[in-house]
Amino acid sequence: MHFTNTFKSSPHSIPSPNGEYVATLLPNSIVVRSIASLSIIRTLKLPPDVSCAVTAFVWSPSSTRVLVAVADRFHVFSAPSGDFHGLVQIPQPLAPKPAFVTFGATDDEVCVFSPFGIKLTTVNLASSKAVEINNPKFFNAAAASRGYSFRPGTRHLALLTRTTGKDMVSIHPAGTRELQRSWCPDTVDAQGLAWTPDGRWLVVWDSPAHGTRVLLCTHDGHVFRDWRGDISSSAFGDMDQYGPGVKLLAFSPNGRYTAVTAGSNRISILNDRLVEAVRLQHVTTVEPKQTLQIWQENIDVRPGQRTIPSFIKATQALSPPGLSPTSVLDVRHGCNLAIFDSSSSLLASRLESAPSTVWIWDVPTSELRAVLMYHASVTKVEWHPSQPELLLVRCEGEGSSLVSVWDPLSNGPRPIDFLRHLPNAKVTGRTDATWLQTNTESAALFLTDHAKYMLLSLEEADVDAGAQAALPWAAQGTVDPHVNASTPTDFVISNIDTDDYDSTDKDDGISELDDTFHFKKSPVI
Repeated sequence: MHFTNTFKSSPHSIPSPNGEYVATLLPNSIVVRSIASLSIIRTLKLPPDVSCAVTAFVWSPSSTRVLVAVADRFHVFSAPSGDFHGLVQIPQPLAPKPAFVTFGATDDEVCVFSPFGIKLTTVNLASSKAVEINNPKFFNAAAASRGYSFRPGTRHLALLTRTTGKDMVSIHPAGTRELQRSWCPDTVDAQGLAWTPDGRWLVVWDSPAHGTRVLLCTHDGHVFRDWRGDISSSAFGDMDQYGPGVKLLAFSPNGRYTAVTAGSNRISILNDRLVEAVRLQHVTTVEPKQTLQIWQENIDVRPGQRTIPSFIKATQALSPPGLSPTSVLDVRHGCNLAIFDSSSSLLASRLESAPSTVWIWDVPTSELRAVLMYHASVTKVEWHPSQPELLLVRCEGEGSSLVSVWDPLSNGPRPIDFLRHLPNAKVTGRTDATWLQTNTESAALFLTDHAKYMLLSLEEADVDAGAQAALPWAAQGTVDPHVNASTPTDFVISNIDTDDYDSTDKDDGISELDDTFHFKKSPVI
């Protein structure tokens, strides 16, 4: 593993979707750093009104702009290059700030959800026009993504709304976002909708309180298939016929599979016609075998030394923490996480009753491949966006956190010890980690504690053998973090403390942007 220097961070420090930049929102500026060269390519001065509490900081889909939300004002800046600055102000009724704000299907679209689900406002920055859609069913940051979906290719917006006790799905074309068509799905209390990865179908699922029901609809509302789980005719009269309901849906990247989790230990894998093809069952006792690896976290505490966890391969049957052969199933729990890897062949899952265990399944063979048992609760499970079978797991416990990486060929999960690379080897905030979408063969991570951040390459090759060329960061010389990105430079990765990297102390290369919409000072309506 190869760590970079540490750079100044904040709670709003995020890598771009294309894996080329890291944007950090500081009190008076936005610093954009190149991941390939580690140099600052741009520093943007912020308007005075951005100095107050920021509610959102988001990259655009194509990584060309960033959005900064402050109360009811939303600034959009060109990030790596350009001089665009869009300012939108939408007064929020009954609250000083919106419930959720993000980019839409393109860099020119901003979606603003008002508090209490009063309306969704889509703003087109290119035409300076806004469209209001009343009564979105899900509107806060935690649930809003379940209530809207952009169709791949055409970018049609499908939105779930609710009025007078009835669910309604509306379709809005790209560009204008005017209403194209709408219909009421046959649901009692729909809990989400989503376009399939190929854009052919719109999937709507009902609340678990009303049984298992998933609708596969066409773009104009016709129901192609109504899936209600595996209910045999002989089960009529049994309470089990109602099923535990649907907790979440997850699509595979290739569009062939849909994982449906419920308030049980079972995951149903549906094919592209919404027919159950595979059923995965989380058992209360797992036993290692040739095709199944079970890894347990082990912490060796030594006086006066910092503990670094390791993982031990289990050799006998055992039950994951929270599960036991005599445990009673609670339908309020079940599987609350399911995510496919980039090859669509592996599925990672987690049970609410066993939050410290990650299950990894081989979907084509419907077999359990690995079980990873941690001491603390698993708070993040993320497959690498392009490299198959490479998993990132983050755990959070009382006063401690752990980031580890797993792949089928490794000797168990590999802990990432980035604490020793921080100043004074001390964490000053909440730690986080995420994959970088790099174009190199070596996978890379973004690591932060909200005060400092660093990048990590998982390249394991021998440096002396000339393998440095394969790393995201070449090694010859020392990096100057303030050098212009247009000037070619080589550098080495070192463990120098880089408190002087704070770009707010330097004004060289800082550009103050003009307000593109300076003539529009009235609220957008």
